[in-house]
Amino acid sequence: MPPETVARPGPLALVGSGEYLPVMAGVEGALIEGRPRRYVQIPTAAAPEGRRRLQYWLDLGAAQAERLGVEQVPVVVRDRDEAGSEDLAALVRGAGLIYLSGGDPLFLARTLRGTRVWAAAEAAWRSGAALAGCSAGAIALTDWVPAVRAPAAEPGHGLGIVPRLRVLPHFDKLTSWAPELVTRATAGSPPGTTVIGIDEDTAIVDLTGGGRLAVARLSSPVIAWCGGRGGSGSRHCSRRSCRPCGTAPHVRNHTAGQRGRRWAGCTARPGPRPGGGAAGRAGRRRFRSGGRSW
Repeated sequence: MPPETVARPGPLALVGSGEYLPVMAGVEGALIEGRPRRYVQIPTAAAPEGRRRLQYWLDLGAAQAERLGVEQVPVVVRDRDEAGSEDLAALVRGAGLIYLSGGDPLFLARTLRGTRVWAAAEAAWRSGAALAGCSAGAIALTDWVPAVRAPAAEPGHGLGIVPRLRVLPHFDKLTSWAPELVTRATAGSPPGTTVIGIDEDTAIVDLTGGGRLAVARLSSPVIAWCGGRGGSGSRHCSRRSCRPCGTAPHVRNHTAGQRGRRWAGCTARPGPRPGGGAAGRAGRRRFRSGGRSW
């Protein structure tokens, strides 16, 4: 008899910005490669912004699915009642890639945590499907979710896929948008926690399912703080490699110019340098028109 196959988690990506845009097509294509061609898109984080904003994400997702030659599977969850729907949870099953897009990270985590839809998504990932979160979605996949639109409010619990990790997306813009959030994330992190700033059009990926993350499509360094205190009490790493504290995944930084090297623990390579051409202009227009889209 053939040996029993043991299920292991699928690929994982934490993205600073750029979901469903051409600049990230290479990363999203690598995540779904070799898996069912069902691209499940969950735009829940944008639900508080209304129907038109939800449709904006669905339209972007449809265009990206067409570029990749895969089936778009929208799972539109707007509240906890819908997150408890068995019909919507059934749409997640059989996914090749599950993607949490941008908006309000605290709303996203509170809406999905402990529901049928999230249970289906986590089960699919643990059985080999790819899982990605961009901006709000990346924050929600950790266990620390700040109220980014109300900095004085207490942070909430996340979905816990990557514990002991705090993610600051849009990091190249964040110091001017919300410098207090960077301070809170670093100075308030407990021992054993790593805080990572991820620039726009940048993804931290693990294509192996082995808990080893690497940087793709990097326009400038990922920034990591280790040690749980921030400031003088932390270890700050950038450009080269950083082994975060505790059990957080290893991060190795490769610039886009190092296309000939493999990402650490990965087999795919970064695509064109982000920020240039039509794709880069499209990404910049999105942030000018959309304000603080997390």
